[in-house]
Amino acid sequence: MAMTTVHLMRHGEVHNPDGVLYGRIPGYHLSELGHTMAQRVATFFAEGDHDIARVIASPLQRAQETATPIAGALELELGTDERLIEASNYFEGKTFGVGDGSLRRPQHWPRLINPWRPSWGEPYVEQAARMRAAIDDARRSVEGREVVLVSHQLPIWITRLSYENRRFLHDPRKRECSLASVTSLRFDGDRFVGLHYQEPVADLLPGANKVAGA
Repeated sequence: MAMTTVHLMRHGEVHNPDGVLYGRIPGYHLSELGHTMAQRVATFFAEGDHDIARVIASPLQRAQETATPIAGALELELGTDERLIEASNYFEGKTFGVGDGSLRRPQHWPRLINPWRPSWGEPYVEQAARMRAAIDDARRSVEGREVVLVSHQLPIWITRLSYENRRFLHDPRKRECSLASVTSLRFDGDRFVGLHYQEPVADLLPGANKVAGA
């Protein structure tokens, strides 16, 4: 069977001076460092041992800006797939912390009662389902080659847990999905056979996991 690789890439750093959870709010663009990250990953794919046939991104601005230089470096047209979008979240537009954020206000506490679902946003099972559907369609369209899908931290991480048959409940601080990271899923025909995680911009990541949003 044909070996196909689907690279799930998280977008680069976002300009977010107010430290809000921006989620699906439009208008959040890459910071200067984020653009540097995107260019670095474009070089990583263009100059590495890759056979990439397509580049597809979430419709959100930060993902589009991350994917654009990658598609350009590979001389490919950038595609968009709504299923790669960030997870919806009740706390969008709010600061999210115990001492100075939304968690100090009792009216928000009912949203935290069920971390398994989770009760504050799009169910994990729905995130995994839409992401896996997008992955399957992209994989079939480039059978035997590679495709880059630019998405967001939580959907990528939940998708990885799904493929590895691990439970969805997790500590967000321990997600292995840093800014501009690449989680590569390998398939033998339709069968998932493994994954590999890389951080092409690891040297640009001091404090990256503490950046608000995803």
